[in-house]
Amino acid sequence: MVELATAWVRAETTARTSYGRLLALLAAQGGDIATAEDALAEAFEQALRRWPHAGVPDNPEAWLLTVARNRRRDRYRSAAHRTGVPLEEAAHLAVGDDADPDSIPDHRLALLFVCAHPAVEATVRTPLMLQTVLGVPAQDIAEAFAVPATTMRQRLVRAKRRLRDAGVPFALPDRDAMPGRLAGVLEAVYGAYTIDWQGVAGPAERGHLAGEALHLARILAGLLPGEPEALGLASLVCLSAARGAARTGPDGGFLAPDEQDTADWDGGLIEEGERLLRSAYRLGRPGRFQLEAAIQSVHCARRVTGRTDWPALRTLHRALLSAAPTLGATVSLAAVLARTDGPAAGLALLDTLTGPAAQRFQPAWATRAHLLALTGNHTAARSAFTQAIALTTHPAPRRHLLALRDRLPAP
Repeated sequence: MVELATAWVRAETTARTSYGRLLALLAAQGGDIATAEDALAEAFEQALRRWPHAGVPDNPEAWLLTVARNRRRDRYRSAAHRTGVPLEEAAHLAVGDDADPDSIPDHRLALLFVCAHPAVEATVRTPLMLQTVLGVPAQDIAEAFAVPATTMRQRLVRAKRRLRDAGVPFALPDRDAMPGRLAGVLEAVYGAYTIDWQGVAGPAERGHLAGEALHLARILAGLLPGEPEALGLASLVCLSAARGAARTGPDGGFLAPDEQDTADWDGGLIEEGERLLRSAYRLGRPGRFQLEAAIQSVHCARRVTGRTDWPALRTLHRALLSAAPTLGATVSLAAVLARTDGPAAGLALLDTLTGPAAQRFQPAWATRAHLLALTGNHTAARSAFTQAIALTTHPAPRRHLLALRDRLPAP
């Protein structure tokens, strides 16, 4: 008999590593994300009941997929009985053929393109992809997008209903139509990486999301070598991931790029990222992800030059803010301006951020606290650190911010 704890661990590991792939397969058959989610949840529940006694199957993913398909088939049959839908039609919906895998190497990418359909409101496409394809909890998505968790959950439910009610076919668009939805797909893959990178991801997703994002970004770049932003995203994730192991110090706190030991950086990923960035540049259509990748390239150049080119970073960050005027881009430019023009310049830019989303954006408060400390305004810095800490739910960044606040001179 398998110990209960072992069964839990295997089920949890399978959920973390295979959830998106299994959901994509199920959703492609029935065209209903919510129904596929329910069937998969029931399969995991049955696994936790049966595996401790019957043993963990040799292929847990195949076992879960079979049980989920059976659960959904039973639901369709029940619905057919209640509503008079011909049973043969309901059964066909429940057990139809898988989406054709030959035209794309990963079922999750097919679901990504479905979630990028115009029937889904633009502002919720990325959160929908993050939840359904990559398994990111709604709470973490809400934190990353600086909105209340209840609001995010409601948006996700509405988006799934719209896809179902609109009868959106769960099939890949042809390659000519792909570019029209590509921006949303790239945004979702990038969002998965940044949720992990910024420490927003929960313990079960941490590290896994970065690896999934790198995998999907590489596939997109291979599928669409003529799309510079697909190449730019793959470059960005490679160059960022190359420094992943060096981002945490001995105390568990996060280290800025210029504080990291370049010996801990992955030279192979840096070379891959630089090669992808050069390929994107040769296409002559610059965009947001290429700019983000160029910023990471400047940081990675310290591995060779021994210094960080802050004026180049200022130029690139200004171009990025012009191309993609987001909260994150504004905060990043403020941090760079503090290096090149002094902390007062960075604080002046942060002062332009207003509204509820900016008040909930943890990086803005953490950056403000750091810059206020540099100006010697320790009272205001302590208050900003306190606000940043209150918005930080995960242990490592929280400990780091607490330590920085505690190091401020006493009032």
